[in-house]
Amino acid sequence: MTEDGQHVWKNQKKLRTGYTTGSCAAAAAKAAVQMLLSDICMEQVMLETPKGVRLYLDVEAIRKEPRFVSCAIRKDSGDDPDVTNGVYVYAKVEKSSGADITLKGGEGIGIVTKRGLEQEIGQPAINKVPRRMITQAVTEACAVYDYKGGMTVTVSIPEGADLARKTFNPRLGIEGGISVLGTTGIVEPMSEKALTDTILLELKVHKENGHDFCCAVPGNYGSEFLRQSLDYDANLAVKCSNYIGEIIDDAVQLEMKGLLIVGHVGKLIKVAAGIMNTHSRQGDGRMEVFAAHAAMAGAKQELIREIMGCITTTQAIELLAAEHLLEPVMGSVMDRIARYLQYRAGEQLMVGAVVFSLEQGILGETGNAGQLLKAIKLEA
Repeated sequence: MTEDGQHVWKNQKKLRTGYTTGSCAAAAAKAAVQMLLSDICMEQVMLETPKGVRLYLDVEAIRKEPRFVSCAIRKDSGDDPDVTNGVYVYAKVEKSSGADITLKGGEGIGIVTKRGLEQEIGQPAINKVPRRMITQAVTEACAVYDYKGGMTVTVSIPEGADLARKTFNPRLGIEGGISVLGTTGIVEPMSEKALTDTILLELKVHKENGHDFCCAVPGNYGSEFLRQSLDYDANLAVKCSNYIGEIIDDAVQLEMKGLLIVGHVGKLIKVAAGIMNTHSRQGDGRMEVFAAHAAMAGAKQELIREIMGCITTTQAIELLAAEHLLEPVMGSVMDRIARYLQYRAGEQLMVGAVVFSLEQGILGETGNAGQLLKAIKLEA
C-alpha cells in the first residue's frame, strides 16, 4: 500500500498505481538486512521511492538462518497490465568481508548478452535506479544497527525465466530471466513513457550491435509481412507500436543512418495527414486522406462520398480498386508520407516506408524504400 499517490487519471478513468520490481527488490533487501542484524521478524517494511511516494509493503516467505536471511515482496502493478503482477521478488542477504554492498542476480534474473543496455555483457539485468535503491535501502538498514561491514544481496524472481518469454527481453539480448526495472519506483497504469522508453532501448541495442540501418514495424501484421513478403527476419525489426514520430526522433538521437517503417495501411495512411501517433485516440483522418487523394486523381463526387462513409480501409481500397484509382491514389499518398517522415527526421536520417494491406500486399512505398531495405539486409 502507499501513503499517497495511489491513483492516476488516464483517458477519463481513475486507475490504481502500483510499484516496480525495483521497489520490491529494495524493500525485500531492507527487510532482510534488518532481520539479519536483529532478532526481529518483520511483517511489514517501509520504502521511500525515488518518486517520493512512501510504500508500506508486506514481507513474505521469510527464511532466517544463522548466516543469511531471505524474504520476498509480492509485486503489485496496480491497474497496469504488467506480466510481473503478483510475482514474488526475493532478496537474500548475508554478511561479507570488507565494507561494500555487493549485488548479485539469482534465479529468474536475466543476464545481459548484448551491448546497449544499462549493464555490461554478462551482468544481471538489474537497472541502475533499482541498484541504487537496493544499495540505499541496505545502507540505511545497516546504519540503524551500526553495522559497518559488507553485505551481499542476491535478488531472484523464480518465475522470471517463464515470464521473460512474454516480454521484450529476448529481443533486447537479456537471456534466462526478466529485468529488475523502474525509474521512479511507482508503476503508473498505461504509461506511454514506459513503452517509448522500451522502443528507444531496443533501437539503442540495435545500434550498439553494429546496425546503422533499421526496420521498424507497428505490430504483428508488420512482422509477418516482413517475414513472408520481404524475406527479412522480423526479429531484427524494432516494434514501434503507434509511436512513428518517437521512433524517428530516437533514430536521429542515436545518429542512425536509415529507418524503414513497414506497416499496415490502417495505421500508416494517417502519416499522410501528418499524424505521427497513429493511435485512434490521437486522431484518425484515414478516410479524409483517401477521399482527398481520390479527388486529386479525378474521382467523382459520388465515390468521394462513399469513401467518406467507409468504416475500414479495406472498404475504401476496394472502392478505389473498382474504379482503377488505387494506384494513382497510393502514389500521391506515398509522396505525402515521404514528405512528413523526412520533415520529422530532418537531414541526418534517411527515412522511408512500405505500406501494405492483407488483401492487396504492397500498396505503396516511398522512393527510398528499396535502397533502405537493401542496406538493412546487408547489415543483417
